[in-house]
Amino acid sequence: MSWFAAPDYWFARLVFERGLAAIYLVAFTSAGLQFRGLLGTGGLLPIPRYLLRVSFKQKPTLFHWRYSDRIFAVVAWTGAALGAAMTAGLDDAVPLWGAMLAWLLLWALYLSIVNVGQVWYGFGWESLLLETGFLAVFLGNSRTAPPVLLLWLLRWLLLRLELGAGLIKLRGDRCWRDLTCLRYHHETQPLPGPLSWFFHRLPGPVHRIEVLANYVAQLAAPVALFAPQPAATVAAVFMLVTQLWLVASGNFAWLNWLTIVIACSVVDTSLAGGLLPTAPHLAPAPSWYAALVIAYAVTAVVLSYRPARNLLSRRQLMNASFDPFHLVNTYGAFGTISRQRYELVIEGTDDPTPGPAARWVEYEFVGKPGDPRRRPPLVAPYHLRLDWLMWFAALSPAYAEPWLPRLLYGLLDGDPNVLALLRTNPFPGQPPVSVRVSRYHYRFTTWRQLRQTGAWWERTPAGMFQEPVTLRGPADFP
Repeated sequence: MSWFAAPDYWFARLVFERGLAAIYLVAFTSAGLQFRGLLGTGGLLPIPRYLLRVSFKQKPTLFHWRYSDRIFAVVAWTGAALGAAMTAGLDDAVPLWGAMLAWLLLWALYLSIVNVGQVWYGFGWESLLLETGFLAVFLGNSRTAPPVLLLWLLRWLLLRLELGAGLIKLRGDRCWRDLTCLRYHHETQPLPGPLSWFFHRLPGPVHRIEVLANYVAQLAAPVALFAPQPAATVAAVFMLVTQLWLVASGNFAWLNWLTIVIACSVVDTSLAGGLLPTAPHLAPAPSWYAALVIAYAVTAVVLSYRPARNLLSRRQLMNASFDPFHLVNTYGAFGTISRQRYELVIEGTDDPTPGPAARWVEYEFVGKPGDPRRRPPLVAPYHLRLDWLMWFAALSPAYAEPWLPRLLYGLLDGDPNVLALLRTNPFPGQPPVSVRVSRYHYRFTTWRQLRQTGAWWERTPAGMFQEPVTLRGPADFP
């Protein structure tokens, strides 16, 4: 079936599958290291309580069968181990059906986590990983040529991902239309990276060029994905370069890296001539495999109706799933840009009567800004879920319910699983008597301030977010 196979894309598929497996490894590792404090039986939003409120039909997950922290750990670390094995080439070392089962298992394990993850897993890149991961089940291994239908579905996914992000900007904040959004974004983004300070200090005209390049990558290039080669490859490479620019400018978990991996599947590597390894022998697709690929492609097209309609809607949804399995989703990011950066700083004191003279000591987070002299760290593609939600909470108290009171309770109680989510514990001997949450306005320092003080941030108090609370007080914590 020559119409079914695209042998010239064998290397593009190889890069895609190795990259996807590596991202799975990061995602499962992130889940395994953070779940006890966030979602465990004694966590901020316990999974057992959540399972009492949702059915399997609403949230398909293995944990409806049974939940314990030990079972979650087994799921997370099994996924991480399988992701590592697939990164090393397990899918090419087993028969076609074995590779399909391995990809299906990765998807099912991660779906089980996402569907009980609540706000901690409410990010667009979770659905993106699930949609991409399920598509990979049908992409085959080195024993068969990549199916043409699947390569087109990867382009359709990349189009929705980029075009959704571009349209949400056009329909959103005015600063995108007047090309000024990046005067603020590098400073106000959720988790700035080591180079974000320098990106923020770029001249105004460069910021405008950044926005224009973003429009080309998200509004023009997606349409070219369906043009004949080499136009599709040029479009994909342009997207890839802009994603690397985003990788350098901030921390967005694995969103940019997964977009790069998907874009690699579009590149026609036959254009490279003899620079690539010799293609392996690719056998004709078995009839059972071809039937499964066609069935999945038809299902994906049917499920694409609502995401496609959403792209055309004036009330476009951002990062939404229309089915509980996250098979075909809609994407978008940063339709609105914050002009000012506010941070919540959690402080504790061991003073038994925390009055005006009490000494308050800060808790430092792993990734989010705290100490002004600490340079923003590189954490992506690892996802610091608590740090991200702290950024949202600083925008509005509504984002802090109900997990922030439980976080404060965990600090007062000295809960090791909660403390493991932070970078430092300023009370290693015993927990503080009281904790509070202060709100600060943060700004990047100037070149002169950075040279003179070594501080990357300048901050000023912006009021109290949560007055001091203690374990001896009223029932402040649910």
